[in-house]
Amino acid sequence: MAKFELKLPKMGESVAEATITNWLKSVGDTVDADEAVLEIATDKVDSEVISEVSGTITDILFKENDVVQVGQTLAYIETDATVATQAPAAEHEAHPDNDNVAQAEAVEELMSSAKAAVSTPQDFSVSDKFFSPLVKNIAKEEGVTVAELETINGTGKDGRVTKTDILDYIGNRKQNGVQKSAKEVFSAPQPETVKPVSVNGQDEIVEMDRMRKLISHHMVQSVQTSVHVQSFIEVDVTNIVKWRNKVKNEFEKREGEKLTFTPIFMEAVAKALKDFPMVNISVDGDYIIKKKNINLGMAAALPNGNLIVPVIKNADQLNLVGMAKVVNDLANRARNGKLKPDDTQGGTYTVTNIGSFGSVFGTPIINQPQVGILALGAIRKVPAVIETPEGDFIGIRQKMFLTHSYDHRVVDGALGGQFVKRVAEYLEGFDINRGF
Repeated sequence: MAKFELKLPKMGESVAEATITNWLKSVGDTVDADEAVLEIATDKVDSEVISEVSGTITDILFKENDVVQVGQTLAYIETDATVATQAPAAEHEAHPDNDNVAQAEAVEELMSSAKAAVSTPQDFSVSDKFFSPLVKNIAKEEGVTVAELETINGTGKDGRVTKTDILDYIGNRKQNGVQKSAKEVFSAPQPETVKPVSVNGQDEIVEMDRMRKLISHHMVQSVQTSVHVQSFIEVDVTNIVKWRNKVKNEFEKREGEKLTFTPIFMEAVAKALKDFPMVNISVDGDYIIKKKNINLGMAAALPNGNLIVPVIKNADQLNLVGMAKVVNDLANRARNGKLKPDDTQGGTYTVTNIGSFGSVFGTPIINQPQVGILALGAIRKVPAVIETPEGDFIGIRQKMFLTHSYDHRVVDGALGGQFVKRVAEYLEGFDINRGF
């Protein structure tokens, strides 16, 4: 018999940890190869960890709600497979005690730094060194002073302090005062969020679920980070509506996919981003990062009312059929909770279809660290002035509003307006005789 280490797998670019939300198996349970053993959640998406082997679970090393790093061993599975990895017994036996001590130190570190953060407001302008917004936020939350930041040896470009550098520093710095034992730390009462009380005794108090808390945090962070400006433009999409109505049945019969308006709009946005690459960027402090790929985020509403943004990778390289297949696949898997962590990574610009709920236009919040987001309003039949060589007349046209929210730190009104105007031009210039 041999023991196989079930580890937290790599889950895509920038995902370094996950929270265990539910164990589907217990110690003593048998598990088949390719069977889900537990459910996890990242700051992007929920997922499952699958066993690579068949066997019996002998040890579970973490509890629900524990945060686990990529590559850490979650459980041991006893198996007859000769290729299984042997679990080092000494390391396994020592793991719980080491974990408790490490967690105890982390708690003490957090309590100490929180007090420092409250009592000492940070002023990063006094330093001649450059620190990214992420490093500054971590320093504020953990109570790391500017003087301490200046002593950290950065491993980034030109000696810049990275996220890993500051987290390593926080994990290693010594506490001032008497150290507490792990038992004392875990037995001490921890501060809890005070649940509000219904004044009239009739209102229902409901705690946000994990995803809603994350969305709330990201939205507040975005507004605090970016200077939001909006440009609006009305677009005549009559030709697009006529063309889709003409070909949608043939498209579904040939491709096995429904043809919605979304891939048509995504195609136009991808073209406009190629024309205006300075909208396809992100910001890191005083630096602009020009993205090589055009990866379009597609905001999708979930059945529970929450929001998720799967990403269409290399959208500018897809034809309309390919775009439709990717859009439908991501939308279906989002609704069914089947997205993988990598499906929500790497977006460079986001599109949100607020028109699907009847909204004419809106002012969406930028999906950090991107610098722009486009809202698609509802398509409506409206009376419009139609210009012809024979003169102007009033006719019924299919129109919609596009709203471009952009980060005024790096995208000025001229660029923001030109970009959304270019999207409108691609939509209004749609060839009604094109194929698919």
